[in-house]
Formats: sequence, structure tokens, C-alpha cells
Amino acid sequence: MRVLLATTNPIRLSFLMALLRDAGYAPVVLDGHVSAIEGGIGIFPRRLAVPEDQAVGARRLLAEAGESDGLA
Repeated sequence: MRVLLATTNPIRLSFLMALLRDAGYAPVVLDGHVSAIEGGIGIFPRRLAVPEDQAVGARRLLAEAGESDGLA
């Protein structure tokens, strides 16, 4: 897995997941359970990752959509 970005914004994370899925990628949220345990205060970022072989295309898609802020 290759991490694309980390964010504490659940709305942006949901949007990026939908964007990637619609384009045929297989995104995964890492650290989602830690964020749930914290009580939703937004202190622990969730990481958005894709399989290694999809990382280049996924980064390109996010950049073309204007979502390059925070890309790893």
C-alpha cells in the first residue's frame, strides 16, 4: 500500500475516496479506528492509501481534480 495523504477532515476524506473509487482505484483508509476511539475531536489524521501499482495514477487523478494539497 502507498499512502497518498493524511487528513483530519472526514468530509474531504470521503470525497477523495469516492473520487478514487469512481475512477476504478481501490482506496483504503488507514487509522480509521484510532480516529473513532479519539471521540471525533480530529486530533489523529486518517491516511488514504492505494495499492502500490495504483499510486502514480491515483496521485495524478487527485492533482487533476485540484486535490493536491497534502499529497505525500
